Amino acid sequence: MPIHDGHRRKGSRSTCKRCRLTMPREPAGQHRHTDRVKGDSMIRLVGIVFMTLALVSGTASVYAAPPEQLRAEAEETARLLAKLLQAGRLVIEQNQTLIDDVHKGDKGFTPEVFERQMYEVFRQRTGIDLSASATKTALAVPPLARTLLPALIEAGKDVVRDAQVVINQRGIGYKNFIPATFGSQTAARFSKRSQVRLKQTVIQPRNPKNEPDEYESSVLHWLSGRPNGDAYVSELTESGKTLRVMMPIYYQQACLVCHGEPKGEWDISGYPKEGAREGDLAGAISVKIPLQTE
Repeated sequence: MPIHDGHRRKGSRSTCKRCRLTMPREPAGQHRHTDRVKGDSMIRLVGIVFMTLALVSGTASVYAAPPEQLRAEAEETARLLAKLLQAGRLVIEQNQTLIDDVHKGDKGFTPEVFERQMYEVFRQRTGIDLSASATKTALAVPPLARTLLPALIEAGKDVVRDAQVVINQRGIGYKNFIPATFGSQTAARFSKRSQVRLKQTVIQPRNPKNEPDEYESSVLHWLSGRPNGDAYVSELTESGKTLRVMMPIYYQQACLVCHGEPKGEWDISGYPKEGAREGDLAGAISVKIPLQTE
């Protein structure tokens, strides 16, 4: 969903001439589009020759390329990071019954097992095999992603490693090691190790750490009025200094045990249910990549 420049808006609603979609009023010169096409060159960033993308541990890599290509690479990296975190969440969901087995001690759900399963889910969803040789992977992902994707995998493995005592505890069923818990902890670890901020967020979070900022809140409210789909929001903010990507998460059937109906009833984790239905917006994965221009 690129930003369109040059749109003038009157009143509370506006129509994009390109897609003919009527949308809520947004800041002048910005419009979210739901049919993002790879390589879209609607953005014109005049005068930018170099873009510095912050990498893991504060190292930076400078690229000299057309501005459209630079933005496209950063956006694709953000999209893949969100997809990879989603893959990790799905692996936890697929192993939830095993994790919460009250009778079994050692579950065999090690960081290495998690990693292999995460690779497979990510491959199924993106066609990219991160377990392949570095040469093959390099052909499929942008330069920035070659550093950040492995860093996110390591963060996820560390979270699973630290949870081994809880996961392997016999005599306790529900252990609160669920996709949302995994996602929050993994995103926080990854963000501390890089200058790229990764976060799960929702309009009314159970975890205060997932509270949306002003931008995220605006996008979440916008997404809540859109049909369920694979579209994501991608925008330049702070006068082009920051790329923000938000990928929506939708409630699946398994989520409704804790988040479904009846609304207000206490769930197993001690929170009131939201009364959600399958396909409702559950939140989003937010990626914020700083772009330093010269």
